Amino acid sequence: MTTKAETVVPSQQVGKKRLGFWIDLFQRLIREKPLGTFGLFVVVLLFFTGIFANFIAPYPVNAVHIADRLSAPSVRYILGSDQLGRDTLSQIIYGARISMIIGVFGTLLSKLISTVIGVTSGFFGGKFDMILQRFVDAFMAMPQLLVLMTIISIIGNGTFQIVVVLGITTGISSSRVIRSAVIAIKSNMYVQAADAIGCGSIRTMTRHILPNIMAAIIIDATIIMGAIIMLEASLSFLGYGLPPDVPSWGAMLSTGTETYMQASPWLALWPGLALATVVYGINMFGDALRDLIDPRLRGGVGRYTLKDKIFKKLKESFGNH
Repeated sequence: MTTKAETVVPSQQVGKKRLGFWIDLFQRLIREKPLGTFGLFVVVLLFFTGIFANFIAPYPVNAVHIADRLSAPSVRYILGSDQLGRDTLSQIIYGARISMIIGVFGTLLSKLISTVIGVTSGFFGGKFDMILQRFVDAFMAMPQLLVLMTIISIIGNGTFQIVVVLGITTGISSSRVIRSAVIAIKSNMYVQAADAIGCGSIRTMTRHILPNIMAAIIIDATIIMGAIIMLEASLSFLGYGLPPDVPSWGAMLSTGTETYMQASPWLALWPGLALATVVYGINMFGDALRDLIDPRLRGGVGRYTLKDKIFKKLKESFGNH
C-alpha cells in the first residue's frame, strides 16, 4: 500500500525536472544563441509595451493637435507627428498593443486548429488523411492575401474578426507541420503499446502523441505569430485591416508612404522599423528554440564524441583482457 508521501514525490520530481529543463533551455539560449536572445528581448519588449501602453505613451492614442500636424521629430514629439497632429511615438506604442493582441490570440487559435487537423490526419491516416489533405492543398493553392481580403470584406474589419480570420487561415496552412511530426512518432513503441492495451484513439492522441509533439507546436507558434503580425499589417496597409480609429503599424505605413513620404518620411520610417524589428526578433527566437529543442539539431557533435569515447574505452578493456 502506497502512502500519500510516496504518491506526491514522483509528481514533484516531474515538476522539478520540467522546471529544470526550461531553466537549462534559457541558460543555453543566453549562452549559445545571441540572435535568439535578442529575439526573446524583442518579444518581452513587445509584451511589456502592449500591456503598459497607457502608462508609457506620452499622449492619448487619438489626441489631435491640428496646430502641430506633420511636425518633425523634436523634444515635444520625439518621433514627430502625423497629418492630424497625433504623436507618432504614442501611435507606435499603442500599435504594439494591437500587434500583441492579434499576434497572441491569432496564434493560439491557429495552433488549436492546426493541432486538431494535423494530429487527426496524421494519426488516422488512410482515406481520412488523403481527403483532409486534399482540402488543405486546395486551400493552400489560393493566394492567402486575396482570400483574407475577400473574407474581411464580407464579415467586417474589427479586431475579433481579424483574429478569427488570421487564426483559421494560418492554422489550416500550418497543419502540415503538425501532421509530419505525428507521422514521425506514430510508429514508436509507446504508441503501439498504448494501442495493444486497448487505449482509445482520443486517449492515445492526447496522452501519448500530443505531449511528444509540443516542441514542434511551440516552435511553429513563434513562426506563425510573426506571420500573423505581418499579415495584419499587410491588410491594414491595403485598407482592409482595423478601423481608422485603431492604431496599426500597417495603417501608419500606408499613410506615410502614399501621401507624406517626401515631406514627412518619419511617418513611414518608424512604424516600418518597429514592424521589421518585431517580426525579425520573433523569427530569430523561434529559430533559436528549434535549434535548442530539436534533438536532431542539438549537440550532434557532442553525442558522437561521447560515443567514440565509449567505444574507445570498450576497445581498451577488451585489449587488456
